[in-house]
Amino acid sequence: METLRDILDAAARGVFPPADGRTTVVPQASHRDAGVLAFTAHSVVFTDEDPAWVYETLGGLECDALAATMNPRFLSALLERTGRTAETIDAMLVAGPLPGEPPLALKEIEDGGHPRIAYARGRRDDVRAWETEGGVVVVGRGIAGRPEVSVEVDEGVRHRGLGRALATAARHLVAEPLWAQVAPGNARSTRAFQAAGYRPVGAEALLLSARARSTGCSRSRS
Repeated sequence: METLRDILDAAARGVFPPADGRTTVVPQASHRDAGVLAFTAHSVVFTDEDPAWVYETLGGLECDALAATMNPRFLSALLERTGRTAETIDAMLVAGPLPGEPPLALKEIEDGGHPRIAYARGRRDDVRAWETEGGVVVVGRGIAGRPEVSVEVDEGVRHRGLGRALATAARHLVAEPLWAQVAPGNARSTRAFQAAGYRPVGAEALLLSARARSTGCSRSRS
């Protein structure tokens, strides 16, 4: 059986599920992460709930079948059934690793209690963070163990290309494809990641467990 990580690894290579209008249900890779991934004309629901319930619920929606898994009614039903919460639907972007040292002076944050590290640990494993003047970049393993990145830029130094520089630098810090989740309304962040070479591959709705909820209510997307 194809796993969630198999699907993500293939998407990072540019190989996507068939655009057949169907939905694939796969088990969660961990208790922490459940949710929905939407690719072109194909969705993936990763949950430990009964697949029959997923398909029955989707079939009862009065909406375009291609949009059913991201329909608010389905997501609400899935949240209620699993006892989880969600923040938003994000765009998924991915970029390959880059060789050599980052083209930006970075200092690793050694303080495990740093707010950005503590926050990220609620959603990712193996979290590491680096800082430069005016910004922070955080890398860790999120959904199905995939490497994920977030960046934060201080208000006083925005609109100077630092977000793009941090997103680019992150690609030098990993040896695997690196994923970013960006709220679609955050056009500034979307432009920064795309300028850094990240390409959009789909959308995701991440369902948060109680542990993730306790660490904060929003993910940095700058």
